[in-house]
Amino acid sequence: MGNQKLYKGSLQTIILKLLESNDKMYGYEITQHVKELTKGELNITEGALYPALHKLEADGLLDVEVAKVGNRLRKYYKLTENGTKETANKLAEMQEFLRTMHHLVNPKFSLK
Repeated sequence: MGNQKLYKGSLQTIILKLLESNDKMYGYEITQHVKELTKGELNITEGALYPALHKLEADGLLDVEVAKVGNRLRKYYKLTENGTKETANKLAEMQEFLRTMHHLVNPKFSLK
């Protein structure tokens, strides 16, 4: 899919928004939720997801909780207090970006 590159710069915002809406999630759950929400349009690979999760954790935006599920350990990610604040900032940035892109692509019908 050609749009994958367009989504790449939005991955952290996507993750933060999902965690804001779902309290805590594990990696595979995040990928499946995105796939479902986008009707298969966006498929996040493990190679993209886990580095983004680790970066968000290192930046103090996510906490990790490990739980045993069956015979496996599962890492659940959830927003920290700073993560909640940063989610609001990232979503505001995204909305402004989308308004700007809409204006550039279709100036006759710009959103205000």
